[in-house]
Amino acid sequence: MQINLAVVKGDGIGPEIVTEGEKVLNKIGEMYGHTFTYTDILAGGAAIDKTGVPLPDESLEIAKKSDSVLLGAVGGPKWDNLPGNIRPEKALLGLRGGLGLFANIRPAKLYDALADACPLKPEIAGDGIDLVIVRELTGGIYFGDRGERNGKTFDELAYSREEIERIGRVGFEMAMKRRKKVTSVDKANILETSRLWRSVMHELAKEYPEVEYSDMLVDNCAMQIVRNPAQFDVIVTENMFGDILSDEASMTTGSIGMLPSSSLGSTSLGMYEPIHGSAPDIAGQNKANPIATILSCAMMLRDSFGLMKEAECIENAVAKVLDDGYRTGDIMDEGGKLLGTTQMGDKIVEYLKK
Repeated sequence: MQINLAVVKGDGIGPEIVTEGEKVLNKIGEMYGHTFTYTDILAGGAAIDKTGVPLPDESLEIAKKSDSVLLGAVGGPKWDNLPGNIRPEKALLGLRGGLGLFANIRPAKLYDALADACPLKPEIAGDGIDLVIVRELTGGIYFGDRGERNGKTFDELAYSREEIERIGRVGFEMAMKRRKKVTSVDKANILETSRLWRSVMHELAKEYPEVEYSDMLVDNCAMQIVRNPAQFDVIVTENMFGDILSDEASMTTGSIGMLPSSSLGSTSLGMYEPIHGSAPDIAGQNKANPIATILSCAMMLRDSFGLMKEAECIENAVAKVLDDGYRTGDIMDEGGKLLGTTQMGDKIVEYLKK
């Protein structure tokens, strides 16, 4: 299979971790008879520095013509004082909106080898953490009207029935392939948008009688993720709630450097990225953990191209590397074997062969 990828190496550690992802994909291509072609595009802080805008039109056009997008990380303190409309993060919103990517899939899984890195007590984490947050990505307060009126600033939170139904269906379909349990998270005791959200989700639940369905208020969900994360299978929620809860869930796995994500729409084209930021404080020092990016590549192979064996090969290699005690600094434990960014990528490539 010929696969053409648009690549946003981005800012900070982005170029380092993307290089390791490409390294793993190239080995998978060699093993399974696929060819990966990469076209670098500018987005984020690097694009601002070179063109004055976070997402040049040319970058979006190349992304639209690609089979999928691999993204490292964008942003950093260097650009924090820029106006909101030209901050690096605008590139992410532009790519998601321009590519029609409305579903953000963020798994949080605690590997057995990293149990000691989990900040939760063993009796809490011991039941296993393996959940997925399905976050609506192109609506809500991040995309609503904003401005100033009568001396007050405002950001509008709005959702349509259609927006809720399509993200809800993604969650139910995913649950059917997992443990058949959906938790819909909202703030229906306060927000009108959440009351519509709950109504639509209840209608959808009737179409999936095999799925155990429940509603949960967002503040309670934030508490339950650290009280009893094993209760969750698939969490479906709106944009801002999903942004916050997925970062919280990530820390139960020991390090934000471990977690991949995908952004999907109605076609096979998706955008795949680690959920962590650009970490400029360690950029260029060969310290970054590339595993989240490498696992994002596995998600891409499975979700965009249907390459199940290839995706499983990568995931198994990562698990075996961890089982054998290899660690980057963020997940280092007593007795672990410390590796840098490139060495971790090399080790995972080595284990692909096994």
